[in-house]
This record gives sequence, structure tokens and C-alpha cells, in this order.
Amino acid sequence: MTLAAWNDPDLKAGTMVRAALWLIQVVGEGNTFTKEQVREAFPKISQADRRIRDLRDYGWVLFTNSDDARLAAEDQRFVKAGVHVWDPVARRAAAPQKAISNKEKQAIMARDDYMCTVCGVSGGEAYLDDSNQTAVLSVVRRETVLPDGQEQTLFVTECKRCRAGSDGQPARADETLADIRDLDPGEQRRLLRWIERGRRGSTPLDRAWNSYRRLPADARDEVRAALED
Repeated sequence: MTLAAWNDPDLKAGTMVRAALWLIQVVGEGNTFTKEQVREAFPKISQADRRIRDLRDYGWVLFTNSDDARLAAEDQRFVKAGVHVWDPVARRAAAPQKAISNKEKQAIMARDDYMCTVCGVSGGEAYLDDSNQTAVLSVVRRETVLPDGQEQTLFVTECKRCRAGSDGQPARADETLADIRDLDPGEQRRLLRWIERGRRGSTPLDRAWNSYRRLPADARDEVRAALED
């Protein structure tokens, strides 16, 4: 597998991935590097050193002077590479897993309006292109690149179909922000209003439908019966 250059401007990867490639391509296993070299390599990333430390969670071995007394305080040694974090599948499989309680799952689903964050379908709703299949929602982990280049694993609500069709690529908050900044000022203000409301200008009918779909089946029957009276 040919690795992308760590400083390739077209590389769609967060700071942790770029830092891993930098360690391999510039520093090399067994060699030392300093915080100053990290700052020079990633001049616009305030927490690049922290992203390098995050590599330890993926089996990368990095020594400081607390691990090796021969190192100066500002030095670190790149001892050994670990999981190939530039491979989304390998990174996701090796990511430290945080247990999530049922209470937290319910809170995340409520935050996401009990809808899939990818396609917008509500739980139990039939898909428009396949009325025989209804959406099953769950809370999943999604690798996300934040606007500052930092990578985090965040929780989101997704339906089973979207989860199965995922390409494993991280969500790109940095690219989203860039796209928003390309909008004209009027469009940006309109989008900001949607963001503040937490929804895209939905109609009362849309909101009533989503509220109805979140009800247990027996309660939906009661509502339907009341409307038919």
C-alpha cells in the first residue's frame, strides 16, 4: 500500500493521521523529535502534540524522558508504529471503545430528534424507496474531523440501512465549515437560523408527523382513532 504524503494538501485526513504519516516519513522509527519540530510541521494546529500522544491509544510507541532517561525534556523517541490509522477500517476497529448506557443512548436519540442523522428517516418509518422496510435506529460511533483538524469519535443516531452502507470515511466538520463560509451572507444568516432552531425550517405538519412517529404503537392507534372520530 502506497502511503499518501503527510503534507499533501489534497489529503483528506485529520491531524492525528497526518502526524502518524509525518512520524513514518520524516522522523522514522528509532529516531527522536522535538515539540518545536512538531510546531514547525503543523504550524496552524494548536494541539498537534496532543494528536501525536493520541496515537498511543492505537498501539504506537512513543517515549519521553520519563520512559527513557537518556532523552532530554523536550525530546521524544518514535519507537514503533502501531495501527495504520490512515486506514479508516483499521482505525475504527482499534479505536478505544467507550461504554454507553441506555440513558445516554436515549439522550443522544432525543438530541437527534429520533431521526437518522444521515438520511433523516424517523424510527419505525418506512423508506420512501422501499415501503416494505422500516427504519431501525441505533446510536453509533462516528470518526469526526473537527474544524481545527482534531479527530474525535462521537456518538450519533443512524438507521440500520445507512450504517450498513457507510464507506467508513470520517465526518468532516472542517469541510462543512468551509462550505458554509462559501455561502453568500444571506444564505449564511438563513442557515444560522436553522442551526439555532435545531431544524431546517420544518413546517408544523412535519413536526406533528415526527412527533406521531415517536409514539409507541398503541399510542399511535389511540391518536389515529381520535382523529377519525
